[in-house]
Amino acid sequence: MGATTRALFLSCFHGCGGGSEVSRRLALRPRYPSMPRRPKGAAVAGGGGGGGDLEAAAGGESEEEEKVAVFSVSGMTCAACAGSVEKAVKRLPGIHDAAVDVLGGRAQVVFYPAFVSENKITEAIEDAGFEAKLIDEEVMEKNILLCRLHIKGMACKYCTSTVQFVLQASPGVQRASVALATEEAEIRYDRRIVSASQLIQVVEETGFEAILLTTGEDRSRIDLKMDGVLDERSLMIVKSSVQALPGVENIKLDTKLHKVTISYKPEQTGPRDLIEVIKSATSGLVNASIYLEADGRDQHRYVEIKRYRQSFLWSLIFTIPVFLTSMVFMYIPWLKAGLERKVFNMMSTGELLRWILSTPVQFVIGRKFYAGAYKAMCRGSPNMDVLIALGTNTAYFYSVYSVLRAATSANYMSTDFFETSSMLISFILLGKYLEILAKGKTSEAIAKLMDLAPETAILLMYDHEGNVVGEKEIDSRLIQKNDVIKVVPGGKVASDGFVIWGQSHVNESMITGESRPVAKRKGDTVIGGTVNENGVLHVRATFVGSESALAQIVRLVESAQMAKAPVQKFADQISRVFVPLVILFSLLTWLAWFVAGRLHSYPNSWIPPSMDSFQLALQFGISVMVIACPCALGLATPTAVMVATGVGASQGVLIKGGQALESAQKVDCIVFDKTGTLTIGKPVVVDTRLLKNMVLREFYDYTAAAEINSEHPLAKAIVEHAKKLHPEENHIWPEARDFISVTGHGVKAEVSDKSVIVGNKSFMLSSDIDISSEALEMLMEEEEKARTGIIVAMDREVVGVISVSDPIKPNAHEVMSYLKSMNVESIMVTGDNWGTANAISKEVGIEKIIAEAKPEQKAEMVKELQMSGRTVAMVGDGINDSPALVSADVGLAIGAGTDVAIEAADIVLMKSNLEDVITAIDLSRKTFFRIRMNYVWALGYNVIGIPIAAGVLFPSTGFRLPPWVAGAAMAASSVSVVCWSLLLRYYKSPKIVSS
Repeated sequence: MGATTRALFLSCFHGCGGGSEVSRRLALRPRYPSMPRRPKGAAVAGGGGGGGDLEAAAGGESEEEEKVAVFSVSGMTCAACAGSVEKAVKRLPGIHDAAVDVLGGRAQVVFYPAFVSENKITEAIEDAGFEAKLIDEEVMEKNILLCRLHIKGMACKYCTSTVQFVLQASPGVQRASVALATEEAEIRYDRRIVSASQLIQVVEETGFEAILLTTGEDRSRIDLKMDGVLDERSLMIVKSSVQALPGVENIKLDTKLHKVTISYKPEQTGPRDLIEVIKSATSGLVNASIYLEADGRDQHRYVEIKRYRQSFLWSLIFTIPVFLTSMVFMYIPWLKAGLERKVFNMMSTGELLRWILSTPVQFVIGRKFYAGAYKAMCRGSPNMDVLIALGTNTAYFYSVYSVLRAATSANYMSTDFFETSSMLISFILLGKYLEILAKGKTSEAIAKLMDLAPETAILLMYDHEGNVVGEKEIDSRLIQKNDVIKVVPGGKVASDGFVIWGQSHVNESMITGESRPVAKRKGDTVIGGTVNENGVLHVRATFVGSESALAQIVRLVESAQMAKAPVQKFADQISRVFVPLVILFSLLTWLAWFVAGRLHSYPNSWIPPSMDSFQLALQFGISVMVIACPCALGLATPTAVMVATGVGASQGVLIKGGQALESAQKVDCIVFDKTGTLTIGKPVVVDTRLLKNMVLREFYDYTAAAEINSEHPLAKAIVEHAKKLHPEENHIWPEARDFISVTGHGVKAEVSDKSVIVGNKSFMLSSDIDISSEALEMLMEEEEKARTGIIVAMDREVVGVISVSDPIKPNAHEVMSYLKSMNVESIMVTGDNWGTANAISKEVGIEKIIAEAKPEQKAEMVKELQMSGRTVAMVGDGINDSPALVSADVGLAIGAGTDVAIEAADIVLMKSNLEDVITAIDLSRKTFFRIRMNYVWALGYNVIGIPIAAGVLFPSTGFRLPPWVAGAAMAASSVSVVCWSLLLRYYKSPKIVSS
């Protein structure tokens, strides 16, 4: 592409018809003041440090050093998404500048090829959650996929680190994250290089079992159960008939389960079509229906809970007699005599009985720990299973040695630790069972969200003329795009869509948290899972299955629960060296006590009558090995994050993972946008003052014609007011030519025979429009009333001032006061004039304000605050505020509603309530209080417990910790950490009392 062509494209990219003036205004400028324009060592071509103008970057002397690439970016839905892409690209080294066109789905990047490549830029965009490709590449399919695996056998942080390492090292894997709390792995991979089955193989080669939960290849997938004549011929007919349907991508038959799994494109076909094809192709010999099966994740957890419960109960059958014969019956004279009766030489009946009973516990019930320890050692990363296997085997095999020696000796008195090995395994199994039960409760929020969808729906059937001819109740999972669903009073909306007939009020609190029912009429959108209060609605389905708002929220929460908080790195670092150090310390403990006993460094009276110094030392060594618990450290952060993200989602606060939580709890400064954030965001025209003799309707015809092309809320308010001056419903406005919009300032256009300029005072001055003293007085009056004055000029002369008011949100003043009590400073930044900004700030109680700010200036202000050492949150509507949202430490998008795809924000506030800002910060602070307490407990337990197990109190008090008690304490530590995190389920957001 030549320099001239490239420059032409760049000007069109910013909007045709605006000429050089528009290019200068909309040219890219650095939104991050601290970011270098060029990597160190790169020479600046052409002298001049260069502004942000892309045209300059595209041509001239810099052409040899700089390169311009245009990418197609899919998945963007709003300006916030564009800001997210821009932020991801600008973080790369060697990026000169970047612009993102959300409407055209394009991103243009000016970069230095010596420092970064097109592939790296593509990867950065995809890491931000979008699909990207060079615009000249003809890739007809999605190659970057995201799959989830359920991984069995992970016991601690060693296991997760090992799995994550091998996955990340696999060719074609872009990113892999493994969560111990959910026992899942989320992998982003290139299917041209590696497949999901190969990823499973990679995991299984490390010694774990992997089960595929979801893969990006099957975004729209359904499992159908087949009944009837299922011979080879029928199955072949079913497969060929279904595969011939348009949109069907893959079909898999499972003859054992009578199940067929079909992947399809929802735009071209749907589940009902598939069922009908199967039935008609086989002449009714084979019928298909939804295959009812529990959620994969719940099913795996249920199987694991059942396995641990059964193992624990079986261990009790053997362990209780071992405990009784060693700890209880020895104090009952007639039983003691029977147990001490000699069988072979000095081997007693009690020892033989304990040996027999403890053996199945050690090798049958406890085989899981052997398998886990073996796999861990093969990987070179010893874990909790290694400690358990070493501790129990040491106790068991020493006991075997002692008993066998007694059986072959006439005077050797044996001391066995069979109760230690069997009771250790039993307590650990109990701890694991309780831990899995507790961890299952951390994801209850997701289960509740998924249960919101109704089981059935009423499908309306139409004739060729569009008349309703009947209705049929169907499974809600059989809804297809463009189906019309009837929603009766009290019923749940079965699918996302829009109302085509009827009016009612819909309770959306279960999705958005909005307590008041929302009025719905023809043309309004509805969300699946919400409840219809009154009236009948006919809803046309638009987003079904995985595309629905409910499914997106579930996926967002699931991804958030997979994301690690930075504080978790602390636990990861400790876990890497924990087990080897414990094993070493255990050996040193045994050696120290053994040597001390041999040298008679302590009185013989310290040693229990049934033990010698070797056995005492051995007991201390085993206790050290089994009391150490790295699991509690590994669970400290993820369990709290899982519960917090679930609780937040239930209250309409979608938190995108541990990073967002950790940053939010540090926030000491919040920057608020005005329109739509502090105000309701639905401005209305309250007054109009004309400075020239003209008809009011004619004045608004010209003004509305210019503003109709603008998306700004003020422009929409003017257009809505102009419509009221016309009796007809769909008034056609005069044509506007050469339309120019300058964000945050105003618009220009040629309407009929007049040149129309609508905007604020600074926009008029920059356009060389003289503002009369009378108009200035009007503006000042409006500003004092906290209103926005909009000037209208025609043919370069001011002809009127429109007064627009946007009411303050309820409780705005109380929210600012509460934030102040939390030691959080509030700042308001707006593109509105200073007078209106001052009036609003006084009303809500904000002292520091910045007015007449452009979007890039908001981002620069956020950066300045950060450079002064503040942790900054930005609260905005995610559209004009997206540059500041992506620059802030924490971006909070307010008023998202069903738009859960706001990627630029770290936290999405689904309601428009300012109180949720407090909820987000308060929840993050309470979550990290729990996390800190978890670490205090997990570390304190090990720091205090290990020395006690090593016998530090024994010389002064004679107290020693039996290994089975140490094992019970270890099992309790993990359970206590999970239960402490679970207390977040009862979190209540602060109540703001209205003054």
